[in-house]
Amino acid sequence: MTAAHIAKSLTSTVTLNDGVIMPLFGYGTYKLNDNKQETEKVVLQALKCGHRLLDTAQFYKNEEEVGTGVRKSGLNRKDIFVVTKVWFTNMGREKCIESVNESLKKLDIEYIDLILMHTPCKNGKSVETYTALQEFKEKGLVRSVGVSNFGIQHIEGLIAAGCPLPSVNQIELNTYFRQKEIVDYCRKKNIAVMGFSPLAKAKKGFENEVITSIANKHKKSVAQVMIRWSVQNGFITIPKSSREERINENADVFDFSLEETDLAAIVSIGSYRC
Repeated sequence: MTAAHIAKSLTSTVTLNDGVIMPLFGYGTYKLNDNKQETEKVVLQALKCGHRLLDTAQFYKNEEEVGTGVRKSGLNRKDIFVVTKVWFTNMGREKCIESVNESLKKLDIEYIDLILMHTPCKNGKSVETYTALQEFKEKGLVRSVGVSNFGIQHIEGLIAAGCPLPSVNQIELNTYFRQKEIVDYCRKKNIAVMGFSPLAKAKKGFENEVITSIANKHKKSVAQVMIRWSVQNGFITIPKSSREERINENADVFDFSLEETDLAAIVSIGSYRC
């Protein structure tokens, strides 16, 4: 993904290495599981706002609500791109197959657009798990297969085993934690980079003087600057909020651009996990 893949709007897309077309901007649902009705409500609000990419996971325990939101939205199923992930306790061929069937049942949306291995297997079962996911793709129940939290060595392991390249690697990415090495590697391999936690998961990240100064200059919020940084770097970006006004604000990042001086200032902060 290059500058040509910078999202211009909520409808901007990228073509993955398997030919599947995926939105470049979407809505993350991590930790939206305390109240089923509220989760469904905010998913519907995200879709109303214009999001067409929804990111969930088995671990998030909200696949059912995400699926209900998709069905209640009134939108065509093909116009909504749903991502879910296989949790590490479900790795290995048999457990993977069972758990993906369970995800399909909970989502109740005919097929999954993109399924990810949530993390590399610590029990040496990455290849058989990944291969099982490919079987769902062959059956038409999954459109694309990728990974999450994979480093270079993990992807190289799949390649060495003769597996197809992942279409996506979802990793933590934000203004403070930029992970240049794995980002550069994925781009060389034509693996789309999807960034989670674009707001850094920490309130202290909102208090950084550099980011605050950039936000003031552009008359935008700190959150909008952080999200814009992810967008402008060509990452598939999935901010999350449970508040309607924040969902709308987080999506309002297409009417300004960070200047070269802004980007250089952000690099000067260093790279660390908040």
